[in-house]
Parts: sequence; structure tokens; C-alpha cells
Amino acid sequence: MGLFDRLATWLGLKKKSTSVLCVGLDNSGKTTIINRLKPEKAQATDIVPTIGFTVEKFDSQNLAFTVFDMSGQGRYRNLWEHYYKDAQAIIFVIDSSDRFRVVVAKDEFDLLLNHPQVKDRKMPILFFANKMDCKDALSAVKCSQLMALDQVRDKPWHICASNALTGEGLDEGVAWLSDQICSFVK
Repeated sequence: MGLFDRLATWLGLKKKSTSVLCVGLDNSGKTTIINRLKPEKAQATDIVPTIGFTVEKFDSQNLAFTVFDMSGQGRYRNLWEHYYKDAQAIIFVIDSSDRFRVVVAKDEFDLLLNHPQVKDRKMPILFFANKMDCKDALSAVKCSQLMALDQVRDKPWHICASNALTGEGLDEGVAWLSDQICSFVK
């Protein structure tokens, strides 16, 4: 980074860039969450299931995010590991209304945590317990228990109850993630 880039960043004229991987099972709301975080003019009106992955960009107060929105369909989950190396953080979306598939989400999360390119890195992980508007949705605390997040001791993590359709909980999560990434970059 050149002198002018550093000065612009320091003065707040240029935001630091960060790469984030967004994963979770299919139909958990990953794409809807990322879409909701983009500026209103850039938001899509129709959300369709992601095939493979898409790359989206949005800004927080102090960071410019590039998010790799990965498909959660079983046949595409093996693609996730190809993006671990360059990710500075992970967003893991849990469908809190699908009690039975939380077990599958936990298995996928365990595979992610034990991958060699993730295991020894202190990257922050933001969890969205999404679809809180659904009847009988599990609380964020219950999702945390079922995912055994209390066992994650070598990475900072945070879970937010969210509703991707209304945006509830998204700003809180992104604020936490921004703070974590900025504390690692310093």
C-alpha cells in the first residue's frame, strides 16, 4: 500500500477491503442476507438459489466487504474449501426454523473448523440464526447449543438472531464482524 493509500485510509477517505466467505446449508437465507446488506439500489428483487457461488460487495462504516456467497446444496459444499485460504472471516448462516437440519449444519461446520486452512487461523466467525420470523424457530441460544459453539475456543465468534427479509439482526452482526476484522488488521 502506497503512502497516499495509507493516508486516505487513515483519514477515513478509503475503506479497508476484506474478503468474507458466506456459507451454510441450502435455503438458510445466505443470499437474502447478503442482498439485504448491499445498498438499496443494488439489491435484487428476485432471489434464486445460488449455484456454485456468487461474489457480492457491500460497505460497512469502516470496511469494504467482498463476500463469496457459496451454495449450500450438498453437491456444491466441496467448493467451500477452495475459498478458505483467502477469507479473512466467515459468515455461517443457520436456518433456525429447520430443527432437523441443524445437525447437518453442525457437521458441515465441524468439517470447516478442522480444515487445514482454517484450523490454525484466528479468523472471526459470525453466525446468523436466520428465519426468526418463522413459527417454532429455534432461538439463537438454542442454535448455539445445537452447533456446540461453546466448544469453539480458538476463534472469536458471535451469533445473531436474524430475519433476512426485514434486515433484523444484520447490522448488529456486521458491526461485530467489522470490529473483529479491524482488530486483526491493525
